[in-house]
Amino acid sequence: MKASEIKELTDKEIQERIQLETETLARLNMNHAVSPLDNPMKIKEARKNIARLQTIKRQRELNQNQN
Repeated sequence: MKASEIKELTDKEIQERIQLETETLARLNMNHAVSPLDNPMKIKEARKNIARLQTIKRQRELNQNQN
């Protein structure tokens, strides 16, 4: 998910996506601990998506405080 796609989402949708991605990351990590994943880069991708979502959310919070 690109930052430009995230910016089009509402605050509520961003929060839901953060929760969904966090659950996905936990599931991927657990599955990877039991048996190696076919594509372990999915773990890295999930972490980066969470970071992107949290960054956009924080930017919006800071912009609201300035106004």
